[in-house]
Amino acid sequence: MTTAKVTSGAGAGERAGVRPGLVLGALGVVFGDIGTSPIYALRAVFDPGDPHPVAVRADAVFGVVSLVFWSMVVIVTVTYVLIALRADHDGEGGIMALITLVRRWAVPGRRRMGVVLAALGIFGAALFLGDSMITPAISVLSAVEGVEIVAPSLGRAVLPITVVIIVALFLVQRRGTATVGRVFGPVMLVWFLAIGACGIAGLTKHPDMLRALSPTYALGFLFGHFGVAFFALAAIVLAVTGAEALYADLGHFGRRSITRAWLFVVFPACLLSYLGQGALILDDPRHAASPFFLAVPGWGRPLMVALATAATVIASQAVISGAYSVAAQAIRIGYLPRLRVVHTSASRPGQIYVPWINWLLMVSVLTLALAFRSSTALAAAYGMAVTCTITITTLLLSYLAYAKWRLPPWLIACGAAPLLTVDLLYVAANLTKLVHGAWLPLLIGLAAFLLMTTWQRGRHVVMAERERREGSLREFLEGLRTAEPPLAVVEGTAVFLNRGKELAPLALRANVERNHVRHRQIVILSVETESTPRVPDDERIRIDHLGDPDDGIVHVAVRAGYRERPHVPAVLARLDAQDTEGVLDLDDATYFLSKIELSLARESALPRWRSRLFIAMSYISADAVEHFGLPRDRTVVMGARIEI
Repeated sequence: MTTAKVTSGAGAGERAGVRPGLVLGALGVVFGDIGTSPIYALRAVFDPGDPHPVAVRADAVFGVVSLVFWSMVVIVTVTYVLIALRADHDGEGGIMALITLVRRWAVPGRRRMGVVLAALGIFGAALFLGDSMITPAISVLSAVEGVEIVAPSLGRAVLPITVVIIVALFLVQRRGTATVGRVFGPVMLVWFLAIGACGIAGLTKHPDMLRALSPTYALGFLFGHFGVAFFALAAIVLAVTGAEALYADLGHFGRRSITRAWLFVVFPACLLSYLGQGALILDDPRHAASPFFLAVPGWGRPLMVALATAATVIASQAVISGAYSVAAQAIRIGYLPRLRVVHTSASRPGQIYVPWINWLLMVSVLTLALAFRSSTALAAAYGMAVTCTITITTLLLSYLAYAKWRLPPWLIACGAAPLLTVDLLYVAANLTKLVHGAWLPLLIGLAAFLLMTTWQRGRHVVMAERERREGSLREFLEGLRTAEPPLAVVEGTAVFLNRGKELAPLALRANVERNHVRHRQIVILSVETESTPRVPDDERIRIDHLGDPDDGIVHVAVRAGYRERPHVPAVLARLDAQDTEGVLDLDDATYFLSKIELSLARESALPRWRSRLFIAMSYISADAVEHFGLPRDRTVVMGARIEI
């Protein structure tokens, strides 16, 4: 089918202003991951069980808190909020949007660089999908494990409770991110207010902790104690895990909503929490064992444990909704099969739900939770995918600044150099945990990368062969009109669904060549999906008589909004006899779908294992009969066999 160019969904929403509901929804969907990092980030840095522990000294505490603060500034605020959120593709964000922009704005003469960067971006998207499996597992496990603080006797129930919560979390996804955000948003608002208040209480013990906001403490600790600080970065990165969700969820809530939520709620609350925890550790080094919960008054700890449990469960929502966006964009640009994508909002085209991805994630998350059985076992794997994705995003943004935004190379170098230095330091630090679990996200990312590149390469092979066999529609129709002897005409109406009006539908060609007949009324129909939720009735249909207004063959282009599922028989019922060069017998019309049957070739442009993988992936494509509302008893699937 033909897909119309989608206009920027973000633009219209931004011009209309920012609704408080969107900001509140963003708190519940986008910031759950990064917003719950204060629970474990500083504790992980000073964990005595770490292979490279950091000694609890005043200079180390100031240095670590300063590094946390400036990492949030450089990675989250600068890279994502100020730069990445402006690099949207038709209102959508995420690394797949960057790949599309890089391909669109490839510099002439340097297209090879664009291809390499696009491949690197696909790997980044694959890593994000891997992170979408690990984050819910570790978030829910850490949440349920917190119950043991209040009731140690519940230790054996951790895994069963985790399974129930994970299943429930994925079951509610079908209601859409707007509904989920309305439920989770108020909880996260209370969470940020609570951790900010606890941070302020901690600061009263050592107000001089505010000096950690100076970059001199971060630089002094990093370069003055590099051997210690370098390994500490692998734990400090926990403070920015979830940053990529800000960009991936751009289509769900828009740039301004996400920016305001970060600058006015999330960033200040997290910063106050880290400062308060640092002050508490300065007051008593023994507090490093659990600075977050020890910053809470004794009477309020059970309530904070309950709130933290809810917040960390919510944290997984950020990457789940981001995974839907990445998958939908991968489908759009040809890196995944056509899956069913459900639009869950009448006002924002980016709010979607992808059932197949949802169930795949649920099974994967359950498998990881049951296999690793604790959040501690998964902790070493947590930062690897995130740091690699952030680094790849920075590289693609730098290229885009040169190719699209036309910034001077010297200015790009001055901006990209410090950003990439920070990113690469974090990647290098996480590589030291490769044998301790960091291999897991790399393995998942490589598997997803293999699947996406296999589908993309196989699709090009199949499409090239299909276009060769289809040929020009107008030339084919001209052959029908001038055929000798004339082609037999049977009574009735035939509707052929096609991708456009340039190429002849394979089903039409096969019907003529095999049955040597044509129907008296032939409608070649294509559906174009627009970026608006609904298309006005007077703008829905365009008709082309394909050169001859009396041969009974017409092309009908149907424009449908992203919230509409086009019901083909209902659309055709609105046409009159003049439009279709004769009366359509819709009660007895036959609908034809062009389908490609794939088989393994003896000699293929792809390795045999990749050809087998591509054929297997083709079976998960969405059902076109159901999608277009075709009557199954009058739908004929015809086409051709293509070897790959």
